[in-house]
Amino acid sequence: MKRIGKGAARLVALAIAAAFALTACAGVPAVKREAGKAYYLTVLHTNDHHGTVLPSGGAAGLAERATFVKQVRAESPNVLLIDAGDINTGSALSNMYKGEIDIKAYGMMGYDAVALGNHEFDNPLATLESQMAMASFPWLSANVKKADGSYLAKPYIVKNYDGFRVGVFGLTTLRTLQIASPDKSLTFVNEIEAGNEMVNILRTKEKCDVVIALAHLGFVREADGQVTSKEFAEKVPGVDLIVDGHSHTFLEAPEYVNGTPIVSANEWGKYVGDGTFEIVDGMVTSFSWKPVKINDSKTQTFAPDAEVAAMIAPYKEKADATLKEVVAKTADKFEFGDRLSRKKEIALGDMVNDAAMWYVSTVMNKKADFAFTNGGNIRTELPKGDITREQITTVLPFDNWIYLTTMKGSDVIRLFEFIASIPQGAGAFAQVSAEARYTIDYTGADGKGTLKDLTIGGKAVDPAGLYTFVTNDYLMGGGDGYKILADNVSAYNTSTTLRDIVIAYAQEKKELVPATDGRIKIMGGMTF
Repeated sequence: MKRIGKGAARLVALAIAAAFALTACAGVPAVKREAGKAYYLTVLHTNDHHGTVLPSGGAAGLAERATFVKQVRAESPNVLLIDAGDINTGSALSNMYKGEIDIKAYGMMGYDAVALGNHEFDNPLATLESQMAMASFPWLSANVKKADGSYLAKPYIVKNYDGFRVGVFGLTTLRTLQIASPDKSLTFVNEIEAGNEMVNILRTKEKCDVVIALAHLGFVREADGQVTSKEFAEKVPGVDLIVDGHSHTFLEAPEYVNGTPIVSANEWGKYVGDGTFEIVDGMVTSFSWKPVKINDSKTQTFAPDAEVAAMIAPYKEKADATLKEVVAKTADKFEFGDRLSRKKEIALGDMVNDAAMWYVSTVMNKKADFAFTNGGNIRTELPKGDITREQITTVLPFDNWIYLTTMKGSDVIRLFEFIASIPQGAGAFAQVSAEARYTIDYTGADGKGTLKDLTIGGKAVDPAGLYTFVTNDYLMGGGDGYKILADNVSAYNTSTTLRDIVIAYAQEKKELVPATDGRIKIMGGMTF
């Protein structure tokens, strides 16, 4: 196993942990253990599941994951199974039942805890509370509080094993306030502040030998002020492991920051992180970790677990009657790749926004100057061939209502200046309809994007003119940092979802042809 006690930073962390243990409250009985004996804990973890109930391209699947978990439990006496958040929002099958299938499967696998991710706040608070009540496992977040000051979910759990005690606390990124729709009654506490408090409680009050942060924070900084798991590790000592979620990061080995290992298992259950702690005299002496692939298009290592598959079957049968209806065909694949909708113009983004313009002008008989949506609203590719309702719903899983809004040209310019400033890779990165054309220049000394050559309908924007455009309710509420839209009061809710608009557009066109036309040009930066 890989030793982690070699670096000075790690020695400092271990010393802090020992100091916490020595000052522990006498009210909590110590765990019985033999002096000098090595004990082992297996940590299995997932993150960013996003409703992937069934295998996707041969990979993942809840029943397949369950088989792997059962195999590990049969071989290891001490197993901790945890998830770093974002169970919600993904496949049409999961969305149809508001995550009920996923939550039941997690319970059947014996998850010990799941962190609240930002996508747990896509639905109304009542939906999340219903999900929490349904679950046989605790949801964790030490930094989301209700109006009365109490925690929305459990802040932490403590588990006793033969020879050691483990504490796990959850964290939810404060980016949730910009990129999701949390209830206004909720308060989000700074992640570092909450983390330091949890370490103190788990070390001193709960006398935990191993402390794990189940952190839906992300490796990648999407915006100024965001606390990533790396920054968290730098500023919060006394944590033995950070299990990261949010950025869908794939790692082949732990990344150590300030002596603390950070791990992540990519996305959708395509991998399960598999780590092992060695613990002697209540101190972590080593940690090893690897990602385990849950099948792929060529290799099916894990067959579906019969019990979980049987639970899923009736849900799928009922959903198939509606979701499997073919609505159109595609001439070729609409690519998505590594979340390309967040990086550059893609054919799928063009089609979605052109569909919105078609619907407003043809079905509603109203005039709009352009349409746009956030790239993070688009979640996967469309394959070549027959396209079903299910596939379009999986591309556009959010229940986003379409708005028509009117703004002065000067504000439209400000809107696109904000769009150009969004880092490539962030969900706020815009996809637009054919009427809007512009260049984002990333070649400046600071590397930040600047707007150039903006035209609407082939003409430069008139600052004194009025422009009507189409977007979704999430952005209209200021989501993803679009504060300029939240300040705009001239808006009309069409009471139609973007998903239904694209389905109607596909049915009308009968065949969809993937193509781009240069409406978004990129200078410098990522173009892949």
